[in-house]
Amino acid sequence: MLTAKFMSGHSKWSTIKRQKGAADVKRGATFTKISNAITIAVKQGGGVADPDQNPRLRLAIEMARAANMPKDNIERAITRATAKGEGELVEVTYEGFAPGGVAVLVEAITDNTNRTTSEVKSLFNKSGANFARPGAVGYQFEQTGEITVNKSGKSIDDIFLIAAELGALDVQGEGDTVAIYTDVPSLSKIKDGLIAAELEVTNAEISRKPKNTIDVALEEKEKIINFLSSLESMDDVQKVYSNISL
Repeated sequence: MLTAKFMSGHSKWSTIKRQKGAADVKRGATFTKISNAITIAVKQGGGVADPDQNPRLRLAIEMARAANMPKDNIERAITRATAKGEGELVEVTYEGFAPGGVAVLVEAITDNTNRTTSEVKSLFNKSGANFARPGAVGYQFEQTGEITVNKSGKSIDDIFLIAAELGALDVQGEGDTVAIYTDVPSLSKIKDGLIAAELEVTNAEISRKPKNTIDVALEEKEKIINFLSSLESMDDVQKVYSNISL
């Protein structure tokens, strides 16, 4: 049953990441990360370079356009998907625990897994976190579509009704921001429906939502957020998820 509720720690962390993403644009890091996401979307989509036939590619291209990424960069990223041999991009996932037992899941895209593994593991160790084996925390998250909208003068109840009619699974809101969760296949359709309902969609992505969140002591919370932000800032890291309750 679809329920409207206050924003979870996961959604708040998503908002923090997007705010930090503005700084990434200034550093030029975002273009590289989006290019890698486009390339992987084509590879994982069986080489399909048509965004209308490849939902993951469509989302990556929309993200590129939102970041004002030049069309030539987008086309080069698509072409790169056919490259073979040295420098070929692959997806890797890392798992571990931040202080306080907070589960952390890191998704990266790299052309050198040894380098990326070493860098991620080093940051875990320096931050007092535990780098874990594959499967240690992944089961604590579920893959979902996540759409963020501004209220645009509508109440949370109005947005709830619109989202429910479109087939959303969950709605969480706080302040002027509302997170709407969907199953992955319905993500693009529901996003288009929200836009048609004159809601301002600020982000749409395939995400991993924690099944449960955990509380940590206030003095640990800032350290953990800084650790998650440092992971997110790494060149090869695409997304960072945790089950911290903020």
